[in-house]
Amino acid sequence: MRYLVLSDIHANIDALDAVLSDAASEGYERVLVLGDLVGYGAEPNLVIERVRALEPAAVIRGNHDKVAAGLESAEGFNPTAQRAANWTRSALTEQNREYLRSLIAGPLVVDSLTLLCHGSPIDEDNYIFGEGDVVEALMASIRPLCLFGHTHMPMAASLSPDRTLDLIFHGPRDRQTIAIQTTWRYLVNPGSVGQPRDGDPRAAYAVWDTDAAAITIIRVEYPVVQASDRIIEAGLPQILGQRLSLGR
Repeated sequence: MRYLVLSDIHANIDALDAVLSDAASEGYERVLVLGDLVGYGAEPNLVIERVRALEPAAVIRGNHDKVAAGLESAEGFNPTAQRAANWTRSALTEQNREYLRSLIAGPLVVDSLTLLCHGSPIDEDNYIFGEGDVVEALMASIRPLCLFGHTHMPMAASLSPDRTLDLIFHGPRDRQTIAIQTTWRYLVNPGSVGQPRDGDPRAAYAVWDTDAAAITIIRVEYPVVQASDRIIEAGLPQILGQRLSLGR
């Protein structure tokens, strides 16, 4: 099975369309979505409709999805994120708001190899940044490969059967393939489709090939200025558009 892995789209339709076009040339059979379809960007309804049309094998919720759906308040967000969350909630159609409400929390088992979570397998809202976070998440994972998002930064780590930790990949590259050994544990973040924060403004996604036992993280150019203009024209905070060109 070849899975297209999408995370943190954040209502950026321009980035999502570029990823889907690029992924079509890579080839995939099913889609996995790691949460945060909305928030920050100007096209939450278009993004949800595009994702639904893909008929994903699995979609889990992110923290912005929960707030936009009215399941949680935006009090824990910074002021800019709060404004974006409130705008998103009002911009959503009732049908799409209900769709977000229906999304389940991670961690979610997909198959014998794959676990999905938004933040970490310990808690859907946890951030995985430091080595301690990585080790905790790897130990908590119940499948060889745990796919996660939330940080908007591509990364991969492995834990061998003798408990040797290896940070395989961290930082902006055109593409990186990680071989998966089923007796090991792996933690992989495909990066953000709609709002990268690793200093590389290109959209990020992954293709997970279970037959080849390899996952490839891929970066793709998209019309950043167009996406930024949409945000500003929608009346969202300008910083949300400006940061897209910085990848921050």
